[in-house]
Amino acid sequence: MSNLKDIRTRIGAIKTTRQVTSAMKMVSAARLKKAQDDVGHIRPYTSHLLGIINDMVAAHPDVTIKYTTPGRGTKVVLWVIASNRGLCGGFNANIVKAVQNLLKTELRDDYRSGNVEIRVLGKQAWKMLRSRNIIPTLLEEGQLSDPTFNKVSMLAEELLDEYDLGILKKSIVVYNEFINAAVQQVQVQQFLPIAIPEIKRDKAISKYILEPNRQTIVDTLMPKTLKSMFYQVVLESIASEHGARMTSMHKATDNATDLIKDLQLSYNKARQSAITNELIEITSGAEALKK
Repeated sequence: MSNLKDIRTRIGAIKTTRQVTSAMKMVSAARLKKAQDDVGHIRPYTSHLLGIINDMVAAHPDVTIKYTTPGRGTKVVLWVIASNRGLCGGFNANIVKAVQNLLKTELRDDYRSGNVEIRVLGKQAWKMLRSRNIIPTLLEEGQLSDPTFNKVSMLAEELLDEYDLGILKKSIVVYNEFINAAVQQVQVQQFLPIAIPEIKRDKAISKYILEPNRQTIVDTLMPKTLKSMFYQVVLESIASEHGARMTSMHKATDNATDLIKDLQLSYNKARQSAITNELIEITSGAEALKK
């Protein structure tokens, strides 16, 4: 009977766990919907800003773009965008692996000379990096729980200020790009200096009269574009986190259901065996009394 009691206890514990994972899956699914909408809005906005700048330069080669050449400084800022909470599969682990690989390859010399400053958005990556003897210099958390443009853009603005002051050489961002609810892809993106992609437009910007002048417009748009790009990176990461957690909790719920079925079958077999043994004992006792 003690074996039956143990199985019942395990079934009860797993049912409780399944309730938790199922609730987390539903919460992540609801949050994912909003995060997907946010990503869907910011992507075309950033793309159009880059397209305007690209058109300006294509139509007027005399227009120069700031932030497209390496900075005058020696510092390299590596921004790691992760999550504050766990239970999201390999979401954070994949980011940390990419950071380790980056420090061993492209940033090896700068890292060994002490010129790499690692800034982390998300407690989970902070903990994992420190456990691997990689010590970040800055941890930010609030931007993930309340990812407003003003809060996130301050992080990008700090990079731009360091570039303008001649402190920064370049900046790289490591994050998860949102593909769909089940797929997130780690991206290592150079944030500064920026490479303006060529985006084909229907109409040349040269057909329009621009005030006050093209150079001023480009100089004004560049910081706004970079802030928008950084904000997009954070939103992509948040959507990826919710997608990864929803998928992970869905699998955990299914595994718990399968385990409960197996344990229930074991319980039924053990119970049937116990009943059979009791019947045999009763029958044997009755036969003994007849003799």
